[in-house]
Amino acid sequence: MESYRFLITGTVQHVYYRKFVSQALMRQQVQGYVRNLPDGQVEVIARLWEEDVDAVLAILNQGSPPSEVEAIVTEVLEDDDIIYDGFEIRY
Repeated sequence: MESYRFLITGTVQHVYYRKFVSQALMRQQVQGYVRNLPDGQVEVIARLWEEDVDAVLAILNQGSPPSEVEAIVTEVLEDDDIIYDGFEIRY
């Protein structure tokens, strides 16, 4: 299991995107968090098995009905040794 960082750009703030993502990833029992960044992007940190990455990307691409995802950048975090307790929205 590895920690992944997803940076989502587009119309993803003030459109219930974080709530949609947090609820969907909680149902999938993913560990991590979602938060808005000052530059208008949304960041998702998630502890996943490699075979689950495509399913998470599908959720992130779908987003809430009023959101419009333009791009998602994915990277593996090498030094993330944090133990997450569920999935949460961070502010």
